Amino acid sequence: MTMGFNRSLAMLVAATALSSGAIGQQAAPLAPDPAAVAHPDLWPKLPLKRQRDAKVEARVDQILSRMTVEDKVGQLIQVDIASISPKDLETYKLGSILNGGNSAPNNDEFAPAPEWLKLFDAFYDASANRSDGRPQIPLIWGTDAVHGANNIVGATLFPHNIGLGAARDPELIRKIGAATAAETAATGIDWSFAPTVAVVQDDRWGRTYESYSEDPAIVESYAGKMVEGIQGSVGGDFMKPGHVISSIKHFLGDGGTGGRDQGDTRVSEEVLRDVHAAGYRSGLVAGALTVMPSFSSWNGTKMTGNKSLLTGVLKDRWGFDGFTIGDWNAHGQVPGCTNEDCAPAINAGLDMFMYSGPGWKQLYANTLREAKDGTIPAARLDDAVRRILRVKVLAGSFEAGRPSSRPVSGKFDLIGAPEHRAIARQAVRESLVLLKNNGNILPLKPGANILVAGRGADNIGQQAGGWSITWQGTGVTNANFPNGQSIWSGIDEAVKAGGGKATLAVDGSYSAKPDAAIVVFGETPYAEFTGDRPTLEYSPEDKSDLALLKKLKAAGIPVVAVFLSGRPLWVNPELNAADAFVAAFLPGTEGGGVADVLIAGRDGKPRNDFHGKLSFSWPKRLDQYVLNKRDPNYDPLFPIGYGLTYGQGATVPMLSEARPAVAAGDQNALFVRGRVVAGARLNVMGPVQQTRVDRAAQEDSLRFAFAGTAPAGASIEEAKPIDITRESNGQLSLLLDYRVTGAPSGEVTLGMEGGKLASVPITGALKGELGQWRQLAVPLRCFADGGVAMSAVSKPWIIATSGKLNLDISSIRIASAPPGPVSCGVR
Repeated sequence: MTMGFNRSLAMLVAATALSSGAIGQQAAPLAPDPAAVAHPDLWPKLPLKRQRDAKVEARVDQILSRMTVEDKVGQLIQVDIASISPKDLETYKLGSILNGGNSAPNNDEFAPAPEWLKLFDAFYDASANRSDGRPQIPLIWGTDAVHGANNIVGATLFPHNIGLGAARDPELIRKIGAATAAETAATGIDWSFAPTVAVVQDDRWGRTYESYSEDPAIVESYAGKMVEGIQGSVGGDFMKPGHVISSIKHFLGDGGTGGRDQGDTRVSEEVLRDVHAAGYRSGLVAGALTVMPSFSSWNGTKMTGNKSLLTGVLKDRWGFDGFTIGDWNAHGQVPGCTNEDCAPAINAGLDMFMYSGPGWKQLYANTLREAKDGTIPAARLDDAVRRILRVKVLAGSFEAGRPSSRPVSGKFDLIGAPEHRAIARQAVRESLVLLKNNGNILPLKPGANILVAGRGADNIGQQAGGWSITWQGTGVTNANFPNGQSIWSGIDEAVKAGGGKATLAVDGSYSAKPDAAIVVFGETPYAEFTGDRPTLEYSPEDKSDLALLKKLKAAGIPVVAVFLSGRPLWVNPELNAADAFVAAFLPGTEGGGVADVLIAGRDGKPRNDFHGKLSFSWPKRLDQYVLNKRDPNYDPLFPIGYGLTYGQGATVPMLSEARPAVAAGDQNALFVRGRVVAGARLNVMGPVQQTRVDRAAQEDSLRFAFAGTAPAGASIEEAKPIDITRESNGQLSLLLDYRVTGAPSGEVTLGMEGGKLASVPITGALKGELGQWRQLAVPLRCFADGGVAMSAVSKPWIIATSGKLNLDISSIRIASAPPGPVSCGVR
């Protein structure tokens, strides 16, 4: 029964208990669109360096012959550590575990490295504990080590891929892969979900920074080198101690979805092959052991269920004999599937499910039933298991033993090792792109008085970006990067060494006029789909960075802008307000690499010249995001390959700051700066008054005063229902920034409606100290488990109470929760 807020407030207030169990029925699978069926004979064969080894195959066959159907099905399943305990593996002999973006030992994202190794030992011991005479098959642990061992406190974090693409240095990529593998292996973890080889064609996509370039040739030149760095070179140090399994992702076409994560790449088979498959042409040749199919679709068909590509192209035509690992519950998006039941994906060529959630035992049971009744043919089951066993044999997993007993495990001095930091600092230097240097104000003289300003100057988390300890890169401080250096710290060090003086003032204030100012600013951290943007305009709702640049320039101070971003953005106003402009992208933890290029030596000459060249063209307009880079009429502000040096400068004239009309903004920002976003409205019902109050700016928050004389509430109602399925699947939360000024006298609930209403109790969260701004995070899964159709949410925020309550709200949005546990309600 649908419970509408305006129709039945009393029922809404009472709806604090969530329903559970499966929601809805499986859809009948549809025949794929002919445009989404690949023709393998049109794809070139690959000269793979790694060939089948008869001894390996014989060993795999011997193990497979001793396995029961139950054993085989277990190998097909990987479960997130937040959804399983070591004891579970005493009964269920699964193939793998992983730590998802927000998962960590003891539910602590800041857990020290020894805790990771300790937990892997516990999982491994339980998995190996069997007395039934059947084979003991080692468990492997997968992690997203996408720019270093980025889940581990103290790890060396390298520039994200977009910056590495600007470096144009394939050999550097191999070194980065090897360093990342060594730091990962120090915790015992033996499998990295990297590299990402997306060839991004629309920079609005929130994963643009995970792409080396919009140019397939650059991606192809890097992918194989990164695989060799992570796994070692075939015929040399392949899978020797200190190397880990790699996974090329996301197969295939994830960079062509029109800027929408988990979207649909609408291109011809020729474009899919020649553009989007570039990274596989070198990565598979280098011997990559696993491949991760994409969440996204090709011409309407989900990649995780596309047999013509997973089996026809990848395995049959290209000869890939490793295994495919699904993305986070991506199999549940295949027609005919749920997260707990998806034979169609296995039959299409998926070899291992990646699962998160409480229902993994259901997935096991359903897959076992389908393996026994022939829904999954025995030959397909054996092929999948054979591939998984082959990788484990090739990776040395059977001989490796207990994680803590391995040669590199426990060598925690590898994490943030000086030699790795030196590689990262080199990568920072090589990735910086000089877009403007009017008047040749760079490099700055070593003896100068330098003002360093901007919110990114002394912020290692911001310069590192997403996938930096926490999934979204949020909720971290400089203290969480004990082996890192902020950009400010690097500049201060370099200026002092040159006999000058550097002063940090985030707001740009100063007592004595400086000789020059370096302003470090840019995007705040984000990861997949929370980073999707409607346009390429930088910070459309907050122009304080621009104001800071203008203020300093108006004072006659030469201004150097250091721009942190995960993609090219429309920054014409900021370019106009700066004398020099450096695209630093997301340089990681070695901020000193920026100073290595900006600050001259004692002799006044550059210590290092600018090396980076744009791997993505830079937009001339904020709506220039449909990037048909192969169109000769495409007219960017700075083309791919652009990048000034100290010896080759160019004057950038004043740029147009015109803003054409664009579509509505981010649907996940529900209430911003005191207003609901365009396309939505705020409803109130019952005895509740609302007034505007200030938090960071004038009237940027709303105060709700519930009288307590009758049930009352407020809701945000969308003009059209919004689809937040991917956000729910990705473990995002409904985040509320609030301040209680009058304590609740009755039960308070927070709800969401889409076909059905589900609410959670939040009274306990509102009973803290009055007058303090706090944040509440309720996982979207709480509402999904309660029956809300996440694909058609009409009211994404509903608050209700029958008691008294004074509540100020400054922000409501859908985003990643800050580090720490979250639950479905605080009573």
